[in-house]
Amino acid sequence: MTSSFHPPQRTLMGPGPSDVNPRILEAMSRPTIGHLDPLFVQMMDEMKGLLQYAFQTKNELTIPVSAPGSAGMETCFVNLVEPGDTVIICQNGVFGGRMKENVERCGATAIMVEDEWGTACDPAKLEAALKAHPEATTVAFVHAETSTGASTDVKTMCDLAHAHGCLTIVDAVTSLGGTELRVDDWGIDAIYSGTQKCLSCTPGLSPVSFSPAAVERIQNRKTKVQSWFLDLNLVMGYWGQGAKRAYHHTAPINALYALHEALVLLKEEGLENAWARHAKHHNALKAGLETLGLSFIVPEADRLPQLNSVSIPDGVDDAQVRGILLNDYNLEIGAGLGVMAGKVWRIGLMGYACRKDNVLTCVSALGEVLGRVGVDVDAKKAMAATLSAYGE
Repeated sequence: MTSSFHPPQRTLMGPGPSDVNPRILEAMSRPTIGHLDPLFVQMMDEMKGLLQYAFQTKNELTIPVSAPGSAGMETCFVNLVEPGDTVIICQNGVFGGRMKENVERCGATAIMVEDEWGTACDPAKLEAALKAHPEATTVAFVHAETSTGASTDVKTMCDLAHAHGCLTIVDAVTSLGGTELRVDDWGIDAIYSGTQKCLSCTPGLSPVSFSPAAVERIQNRKTKVQSWFLDLNLVMGYWGQGAKRAYHHTAPINALYALHEALVLLKEEGLENAWARHAKHHNALKAGLETLGLSFIVPEADRLPQLNSVSIPDGVDDAQVRGILLNDYNLEIGAGLGVMAGKVWRIGLMGYACRKDNVLTCVSALGEVLGRVGVDVDAKKAMAATLSAYGE
């Protein structure tokens, strides 16, 4: 007989989703009202302001797309890219490859600028590609590459793109709320993120923001946006100003309650305090992992605090260790993607999951399990190193 599903209480320290703050879960349980209810519309306006704060932008077109981060990505590409366009994509991991898929499905040409996985995108390579392709209209790249934990210098990349007359599309799925991100100061034209990472929210929504230059391009397209649902010329009528909204779709009302609460929590903590918290707990986790003999694949200068990719010790079965952690400790860490599959573990420190008790749990559990599968580790020493990083 089929019965209700009751999941266990996991500690989510993979690449996402992250632990959801209890206040956000409570927000989702509040009474559902209509998506055109004046009170819901008022909340929508508040949410736009909170998202502008999170993105550090004054962009009027700053909204959550009613679908996960992948739909936020597609929103940016289908609205800004037309058939026959040339788009330069800087790829240093899995998600740059997904950008290529979007460009080609728009009927445009993708010029790939590739860097080694685990490194930042190289501005010099972008500059060379821009000079070689003066017909390019757009530059796209990932700020925080979730497959490796590498961060790219957004401002430098955007400055180069603008110098060559291109707009920029930036993936900030893993960076929003967890590491420094300044849309206006850095000159980002279109950006997308997700709710399930450093915002500590449930999956299913994608915050996006578009500069005035990006909006102008959208409004002056020669062809229709290939996606009806993601056509911002239509969606803007629903997320516009004032009480009168044009019906576009039935918004995921309770999920938007959750995002609103997540953004209220971020505002209460303070954006720069949130960035500092992620850095603090990363340093403690780093001390413990390195004492266990695990090495980071990303150079320290380019390393994300919220996504820690470490090499799997020789002879260790990736899936076996993750399985033991999940079954014996209710602890989830992530596997490698693409060329990194079987070679790295991705340990997330995102949002509500980025706290001391989770760091201590992770180092302790990983130390015990590595010892169990035959790796020569000193788990007690690793815990001492972690506590020392906290000043204890």
